[in-house]
Amino acid sequence: EERLVESGGGWVQPGGSLMLSCLGSGFTFNKHWMFWVRQAPGKGLERVSTIDPDGEYKVSVDSVEDRFDISRDNSKNMIYLSMRNLKPEDSGMYYCTLDPTGATRRGQGTQVTVSS
Repeated sequence: EERLVESGGGWVQPGGSLMLSCLGSGFTFNKHWMFWVRQAPGKGLERVSTIDPDGEYKVSVDSVEDRFDISRDNSKNMIYLSMRNLKPEDSGMYYCTLDPTGATRRGQGTQVTVSS
């Protein structure tokens, strides 16, 4: 059974940092592109970052490109999202997904709240 479990969210003040983690199981981890997708309250899903199976190609949406870094450790079946200089507009539920839209094949999510 395919499974993704996110962790690492929480509350942080503006300008702070968080590291999100995602453990995958039930599929051949190192053969899949992986994505972090977020959803702010009352808004749609937004793909934040993308990484290829080898971890060599990475891309993030313009609004986070200089603040977020996606990475992976295929030996541990882990995906990470390092976030720094967080802003209130970064708040939302963050999902690790196998689906670039984030609508399916995702974990339960981890909540990120950025406020003072």
